[in-house]
Amino acid sequence: MTVAALALSLAVLSVAEPARPNLVVLLCDDLGYGDLGCFGHPRIRTPNLDALARDGVRLTAFYAGAPVCSPSRAALFTGRNPNRVGIRDWIPQDSGIHLPRGEVTLPRLLQQAGYTTCLSGKWHLNSKFDGKETNPGDFGFDHWFATQNNTDHSAPKNFVRNGKRAGPLAAHASQVVVDEAIDFIGKAGDRPFAVFVTFHAPHEIIETPEAYRAMYADEADPTVRDYYGSVSLVDHEVGRLLATLDANNLREKTLVLFTSDNGPEGLKRYPKAVHSHGSAGPLRGQKLSMYEGGIRVPGIVRWPGRVRAGTVSDEPVAFFDLLPTLCAATGTPVPDHLGLDGVDARAALEGKAVERPRPLAWQYDRAIGGPPWTLAVRQGPWKLLADAGMREFALYDLVEDPAERRDRASDRPDLVEALKRGLQSAQLPVAP
Repeated sequence: MTVAALALSLAVLSVAEPARPNLVVLLCDDLGYGDLGCFGHPRIRTPNLDALARDGVRLTAFYAGAPVCSPSRAALFTGRNPNRVGIRDWIPQDSGIHLPRGEVTLPRLLQQAGYTTCLSGKWHLNSKFDGKETNPGDFGFDHWFATQNNTDHSAPKNFVRNGKRAGPLAAHASQVVVDEAIDFIGKAGDRPFAVFVTFHAPHEIIETPEAYRAMYADEADPTVRDYYGSVSLVDHEVGRLLATLDANNLREKTLVLFTSDNGPEGLKRYPKAVHSHGSAGPLRGQKLSMYEGGIRVPGIVRWPGRVRAGTVSDEPVAFFDLLPTLCAATGTPVPDHLGLDGVDARAALEGKAVERPRPLAWQYDRAIGGPPWTLAVRQGPWKLLADAGMREFALYDLVEDPAERRDRASDRPDLVEALKRGLQSAQLPVAP
């Protein structure tokens, strides 16, 4: 082979097999659809996340895996409806509930494909870190720094690092999880990395440094200042992590995803929930609800060279899709036997339709609102809500009516029946 022919062959190979991107997944806790400036909040300042949206695509029909934290996180990591893996509600401490050891997860697949992997933040897929239940290390995380559930934001005491207690810590929880992620990235070397930063904010009980509360000094209610400042602190920490990527020439090599695990908490839903001033924006409902405000969350993806900056996609995508999508983005093989509920949704990042063998479906047996509505299915612009026995239904056109004000079930029985069949095709587990 001539030198010219060899050079051409290498050029073709480099085009056919581009370098695999690093992954940074940023997950908030109880952040509402309308809590960011780029998603329409009139007061909360989120300049770094707004810039991230300008540099990538804003996903306006992005859905969590459930309207509550533990099931939603199970969906993110497994690509499956959380009810299939036994995570049906939030996991109380010492309850004995945990993600089953045999579940194949996104970080495990990435690890097997050569990625070095890190979790920093809230885990909430077990009930205790005692060595008897599964922990993040059992699911593909080379390094993990986590709490079982929530923490004291201002001086966390319950972090565990790779099985060993790591507290008490002097800094704010939103800062320490980013510190850990930055340190991990610095040690990754030439290996591609996948980092999952799972913030505790703005989940109650909120504790916000005075510098961030002072940003909203004109708000009379101190609990509003706390909430707004908590979101702005997360924005600041996201900016610090993004700046680290830039400083290490990693921006062009890294896919960044930002989102939330479910909709915003309701104000004073329980005695300590006094700071919960989150907003679902134009959507109806809140955390624990199967209305859009409970399951539709902000979504931002920056992927230089692959996602056009400053774009918006209204194609429905859900946490179930993240495993197959991020595996496809990184060239990571996905075994055929996993029984995924999600699909490769990279087309949505370009505003194109995503092909699905069956529609997106959710199940949360303890949902609030409606008869109650414990089941939901979305196909195209239409969403059907159903009770557990699928005897009562509500139907909404989410394009014309994103606030779910006009129930169309009585005048479109044909669509009710079609979406009911779509819900049945999902074969969601019956409540125990």
